[in-house]
Amino acid sequence: MEPDLHELLKSLRVWDPSVTTLPPLTPDTAPATPLALFTEWFAQAVAAGQPEPHTMSLATTDERGRPDVRTVMLHGADARGWSFATHATSRKGVQLAAAPYAALGFYWSVLGRQVRIRGPVTPADPAESQADLHARSTGALAAALTGRQSEPLESLEELTRASDTAWTRARADPSAPAPTWTLYRVRPEDVEFFQGDATRRHVRLRYEGATSGPERGGWERHLLWP
Repeated sequence: MEPDLHELLKSLRVWDPSVTTLPPLTPDTAPATPLALFTEWFAQAVAAGQPEPHTMSLATTDERGRPDVRTVMLHGADARGWSFATHATSRKGVQLAAAPYAALGFYWSVLGRQVRIRGPVTPADPAESQADLHARSTGALAAALTGRQSEPLESLEELTRASDTAWTRARADPSAPAPTWTLYRVRPEDVEFFQGDATRRHVRLRYEGATSGPERGGWERHLLWP
């Protein structure tokens, strides 16, 4: 018997108290910058046992303006922006070359929290991109060396052969270059923090880059209706 999707959906619960804690978000005491609050929340997600807290949704658009989204890994976040990596020749790499703007989304269910980030995207130079790759695991290098990301694949056997060759090279030469592998940074124009609440009085705090007045170059904070 096939599963009944609607019945399955009705049986599920969001933020079950047995696995989820909903801490408060007090806007008046929030840090002045979104990076500081993100770092605080990220550390708390790790401490709370959130599985894979460093994974995030990455949304881009194609040449026709159609949205595309996938899950990728956060490589870092600092004053320059939030970073991830991919082949410049992949679908997302091609899309970013044509429309260098993206949105990121984090969801940490154990704390009922989301973080949303939007802004222009800039590729790092080749030396920094390769340094980032070579600082990662052998598996990450092997995957990058396998290459041909987003291209049509004839069979799983073809993938196995290419992957085996890449793993052999990665183990023998940990500094092997993957020329198209690129580190990208999203420089945030706005960042929203969402804290879930059991009574559905969710708190949404949005940081927007100030473009004029005495706060120019800094951040303005606003509350949003849930």
